[in-house]
Amino acid sequence: MSERQNTVVCVFDPKSPRILALDIHEWIFEKLQVPENVVTTVQIDGTRCKVYIIFTDFQYLQDLLHSTTGQSENKHDNGEISQVKIEMAGMGMMRVRLANLPPETPDEAVSFAFSQYGEIKEMQRESWSKSYRYNYLNGVRIVVIILTKLIQSTMMTAGRKRVSII
Repeated sequence: MSERQNTVVCVFDPKSPRILALDIHEWIFEKLQVPENVVTTVQIDGTRCKVYIIFTDFQYLQDLLHSTTGQSENKHDNGEISQVKIEMAGMGMMRVRLANLPPETPDEAVSFAFSQYGEIKEMQRESWSKSYRYNYLNGVRIVVIILTKLIQSTMMTAGRKRVSII
C-alpha cells in the first residue's frame, strides 16, 4: 500500500447539497486560490464527500494548510454555506497492530516508541479467540494513534529491532 504524498484532503459536510465536479474545480481556484500550475491531480470521492488535491511540491501543501488554518467554506447554488475541513491526506486516526513484541514489554515503552508518530489514544492487548483452548493473550498489541508522521512497517521498540506493524 502506498501513502499519499503532497496531498491535502478537503472534507465537505455530508449533510450539505451535492457539489458538481465543475463547482469543485472552481472552488479550489477561487476560494482556496490554488494556481493551476501547482496541482497535479484532483480526485473526487463523492461517496465520502472528500476531494484530494495533489500538489507539485510539499511547500504548496504547507502554504494552503497555513493560509486556511485547516478550514474553509463552500457556498452552494441555493445560497447555503457549508464548512469544509482541510487537512493533510494520509494522516488521521489509525489502528496499528504490533507483532513480535515480547508480552513482558510494558505499555509505557510502546507508548514512548509511538509518541514520535502522533498522539496515542488507546492501547490494547489482543487475545486468542474463545474457540481455542487457551484463551490467553497472543502477544499482539493494538495501538490507536492520531498520526502526525508516517510509521515504518518495522520499527525499534523497547530495544527490539524488528517489531512488525501488521
